[in-house]
Amino acid sequence: MRLDNEIAVVTGAAGAIGAETCRLFAREGARVAALDLAEAGDGDLRLACDLGEDRSVAAAADAVRAELGEPTIVVHAAAATEFATTLASSSEAFRRIYDVNVGGAVRLVQAFAPAMAAVRRGAFTFVSSINGYFGAPGLAAYASSKGGLDALMRTLALELAPDGIRVNCIAPASIDTPMLRASFECQPDPAAACVRNVQRHPLGRLGTPADVAALLLFLSSREASWITGANVPVDGGASIARR
Repeated sequence: MRLDNEIAVVTGAAGAIGAETCRLFAREGARVAALDLAEAGDGDLRLACDLGEDRSVAAAADAVRAELGEPTIVVHAAAATEFATTLASSSEAFRRIYDVNVGGAVRLVQAFAPAMAAVRRGAFTFVSSINGYFGAPGLAAYASSKGGLDALMRTLALELAPDGIRVNCIAPASIDTPMLRASFECQPDPAAACVRNVQRHPLGRLGTPADVAALLLFLSSREASWITGANVPVDGGASIARR
């Protein structure tokens, strides 16, 4: 199996993408620590963790080491969002979203990269978004945080490469999750909003959590051992035909 004898940490493990990733990694042989504010349904170790809090991440990292050992794979799929324009956004929401989406990645790297460096092997993969490099009216805080996450990834990839640690992002477009469905419900006609969204993707459908998990598996595996600093789209062609 592709992740035999690996220990993996997955954040956002109670969400659609995180849960699918936990299941797939387990099927491929990994022992999985599932982190989320809500209780995750899958994982060898399931931990409550607030990615926006130093002490919460530190406590979760200690628990992972004590129960499973030092991870060589970390997937940061946790994300906070707010459906608001820049003028309508609150400064509190901006801070919280940035602290979870970007600060959470920093906390994970600080917690787990030193042990990876000691064995000269490891992989961090952050779930970003195509909204990190396109304008996203109505998702001001979320989109700007994903742009920040992309920049952080590139810096970390350079900083950690000498220690044999790879850092990458993936950039999903519209993935059929409760978060996406909630955005449709904010529109006057949710069904029409869904149809319009599907039409933005040349492959003619929404993505699925399984589509995302498959890419996360590849980037976390040794098959991707010469890939670092990449932001890989999983978007049904949306980024080449933005409409």
